[in-house]
Amino acid sequence: MSLFALFLVLSAAVCHAAWNVVAHGVSRSGVPFLWWAALVSTVLWAPLIPLAGGLGESGAGLFLGFAIGAGVSAVLHFGYMLVLQQGYARGRLSTVYATARGTGPALSAFLAVILLGEHIAPLAMLGIAVIVTGVVATGLIDRTPSVPGIRRRIDPSILFGVLTGIAIAAYTIWDAHALRTWGLSPVAFMVGCTAVEVLLYAPWAHRRRGELLGVVRAHWPRILAFGVLSPLSYILVLTAVTMAPVALVAPVREVSVVLVSLFGAVVLREGSAAKRITASVLVVGGVLMLTL
Repeated sequence: MSLFALFLVLSAAVCHAAWNVVAHGVSRSGVPFLWWAALVSTVLWAPLIPLAGGLGESGAGLFLGFAIGAGVSAVLHFGYMLVLQQGYARGRLSTVYATARGTGPALSAFLAVILLGEHIAPLAMLGIAVIVTGVVATGLIDRTPSVPGIRRRIDPSILFGVLTGIAIAAYTIWDAHALRTWGLSPVAFMVGCTAVEVLLYAPWAHRRRGELLGVVRAHWPRILAFGVLSPLSYILVLTAVTMAPVALVAPVREVSVVLVSLFGAVVLREGSAAKRITASVLVVGGVLMLTL
């Protein structure tokens, strides 16, 4: 991976961690927040399309490829956001996030090899394994021990984290395929996704239309921050996958786990800061192995 591609992915990780912290703060608002976030994202980023290469490389199938690529991606991102918000509403921020980011890159790397024909060096494979171990360890830290004779239910933080990871792998592989196949512009592609998401959220938002005005009044700074940071994070990642293998880009994004885990421990007082820092260091070690 080139240094520039690495810089893009690390910058995306910072933005991704930031918007996840923002989303956790208003997770109980659910669809009304998500509808506003998708709408604001579209409005803020659409004017930049002409400055960022239009729809992409010229070609007869460009518009059709854009419509198909962005449409499918929007559906996958829609499912991802709903599952993620449910996880944030029912579980711990750091546990949900870490479990999702452990499952996502492992599946993405595997699918990139199978579906996109990418190749992973032995050291990179070891690095991916180290990252997954670190983030899973972060997710398991501070769980309440089982009481003998009492059947424990599945931890919703773990369950929704795994489901979110599967959604991450699905949209990661599809989006890389779409950009590479049709030569689409990352900015236009991201705007197309959020525009379709506005329509997908609309039926649920309509059912809760009485809450829409209250949500935007109470949380407009967070909605605005989300509208900037969430698309920016993924635009950086989409740009990176045009320069480097998805199998490497996806795991390196997980530096964001370090930031969110520390936020959960230090600010939200979720468990042992020392244990989370130790697991986070393991993640960083795995990322470094991928850059060698």
